[in-house]
Amino acid sequence: MTSVPEGFEPARFSTGFLDVAGPYFTRKEADHIAVGICITKGHINGIEVAHGGVLTTLADVALSYQLFVSEKPRLPIATISLNTNFLTGAKLGDWVVAHAYIDRKGKRTAYCHGEIVTGDRLLMTMTGVFALLRQ
Repeated sequence: MTSVPEGFEPARFSTGFLDVAGPYFTRKEADHIAVGICITKGHINGIEVAHGGVLTTLADVALSYQLFVSEKPRLPIATISLNTNFLTGAKLGDWVVAHAYIDRKGKRTAYCHGEIVTGDRLLMTMTGVFALLRQ
């Protein structure tokens, strides 16, 4: 695995599927929490780039995690809609980072957008609509 960049720590949200899909790392930025992953052999598809499902999962994780940590107590979240635009592929060994931002958060629904990059290269853009499962 490529070395983890400074400031990233192992994510504390991984359970079940995310343990298999990761490992994920998080870092507090000025206005959001970045979520990173190193592309390993298990993430690569038949054309030698990260499988689209790997990046789509990262998009969903980053967007929903941004909402999850936006309030205390933490908000349970369910994805309603996730839209992704694949721009280019991530390669074996790439350190990939998702940046997610909340556009609007109501009582029951939230809207977010973000991007996934490796270095200066934009890999994906994404938008999502999420149910806020307030009690």
